[in-house]
Amino acid sequence: MTAQAYLSMITELVAKVGTSQADGVKRAATLITAALERGGVVQAFGSGHSEALAMEIAGRAGGLVPTNRIALRDIVMYGGEPRAVLEDPGLERDPTVAHRLYDLAPVDPRDAFVIASNSGVNGVVVALALLVKERGHDLIAVTSLEHSGRVSPLHPSGKRLCDIADVVLDNGAPYGDVALPGQVGAVSSVTAAVLAQMVVAEVVARLAEAGQTPPIYLSANIPGGHEHNQLLEARYAGRIRRTA
Repeated sequence: MTAQAYLSMITELVAKVGTSQADGVKRAATLITAALERGGVVQAFGSGHSEALAMEIAGRAGGLVPTNRIALRDIVMYGGEPRAVLEDPGLERDPTVAHRLYDLAPVDPRDAFVIASNSGVNGVVVALALLVKERGHDLIAVTSLEHSGRVSPLHPSGKRLCDIADVVLDNGAPYGDVALPGQVGAVSSVTAAVLAQMVVAEVVARLAEAGQTPPIYLSANIPGGHEHNQLLEARYAGRIRRTA
């Protein structure tokens, strides 16, 4: 249970996940590239710590501009619900919340979705995934197949996120999301971020190969970065939201 033990473990796991999921990354990039080329954006969602994956996809330096992050707090920020609802520990298990999130988001039929959930069984995640497919969107899931396979689905359908998505990227996290003795050493946020960046890199490569200029964010903390980003964001006015 040392820092070096974690470093050794996570370095090995990142390499393993990156290699084993290479084909899935390419298939995910195919779906996202197609969505962008038809004028869509990438809608990203994750609850709990999986929101970190959505933040890795949407609105960060080195990432794609045509991306939007959906979050549970949207029902307060855009839906008028009292802030107190966010204090409910069962919120992410409530399937009915998914329809509110979808309806409140600036979703277009051309959009593709990325949904992250380590367990892949919570009600809002599965309900949103089902709704996304019902509405005809391509769906990429980032989840732990080991953990998901060992827990019971919480959605009435009996489905898991991995049962619904067009492409499933396995983050390689073990059951319980910890990999060191003593129940420490969480990994899913690290490996999911690596998968997200691999997908983005593949999408950018494909757009460049097609003779297009990939719409990429620069850091707002370098000269000209803010202005560059504002010009690109203007192309997707009303399609992407940039909030904390």
